[in-house]
Amino acid sequence: MIEFIRTNSDNIDFQNLITELDIILAELDGEDHAFFAALNKTDQINEVIVAYTDGIAAGCGAIRRYDELSTEIKRMYTKPEFRGKGIASAILNELEKWAQELGFKKAILETGVKQTEAIHLYPKRGYKRIENYGQYKNVEASLCFEKEFFRSSYTL
Repeated sequence: MIEFIRTNSDNIDFQNLITELDIILAELDGEDHAFFAALNKTDQINEVIVAYTDGIAAGCGAIRRYDELSTEIKRMYTKPEFRGKGIASAILNELEKWAQELGFKKAILETGVKQTEAIHLYPKRGYKRIENYGQYKNVEASLCFEKEFFRSSYTL
């Protein structure tokens, strides 16, 4: 069974998961890593989800206000040994619910072109490819997605 906590970026389990994520991203991003790392600072994130399986922190994700209507999904990660069990989808669902509770009408996100698992996950969850936004505007190594919130369509 997956359990979730709503927390912030001070949570030690979140920080440990992000440390693991950053090691993986450094390998995937190669020479682009410094650029992406600068955009993914985790201090002062107020909306963080940590997922637990049998008391073990298995994955995480966060949302951050982008503009009046949009929240940005950040720092999605599931530990490799917990992948393929629906945890990433469940985290995304929890983040979307929280975003809607906060009054946001859509979520946007960026992922790297080498993050194949993420590239497959987001369209399955109703995200559509969009033109790269903001700081990712002319970044060829980035893919951007969005999802408008009409109603929650995912349940476990």
